Amino acid sequence: MANIRQGLRTIFSLLLAIAVVLWLMDWLRAPKPPEDFAQQIFHTIDGRTITIAELSAKKPLLIYFWSGNCSVCRYTTRDITNLSNSGYNVLAIVHHAGNDIQIVRLLNGKHLTLPVINDPTGAIAARWQTDVMPTLLIVKKSKVVQSTTGWTSATGIRLRHWWVNKWY
Repeated sequence: MANIRQGLRTIFSLLLAIAVVLWLMDWLRAPKPPEDFAQQIFHTIDGRTITIAELSAKKPLLIYFWSGNCSVCRYTTRDITNLSNSGYNVLAIVHHAGNDIQIVRLLNGKHLTLPVINDPTGAIAARWQTDVMPTLLIVKKSKVVQSTTGWTSATGIRLRHWWVNKWY
């Protein structure tokens, strides 16, 4: 019985240490959006004009920064697509992936239906200080309330979204 308790303590300690390290990494790599980010006018590749304030007013907005040449982004994009198709409020900002036509070709293979902003020079990502791709932010009523960088599972994104809905 003592061996089982010791084993459970070890597992718990290991999981806690992993959680702390992941939280610390997210905190250190968190993007720093400019003060006026919510009112900034963006143009999507399908010709719409949007603001983050407008998109995040009624329900939390998941902003997904990704790159066309990011290998991790290929996996995350599939999960983001599924979340968007199941009713999540999502905005994708594509970093260094070419012109709008190249992005449309890239996205057609992924069947994305969410608003997409092209950031061909990386100016938006630089202004937001997103150094890691992919980067995910959750914005509620024009305020960034959650962020993470690197690979995140669909479950991880859903948990973050649930947390924002419950506590913010």
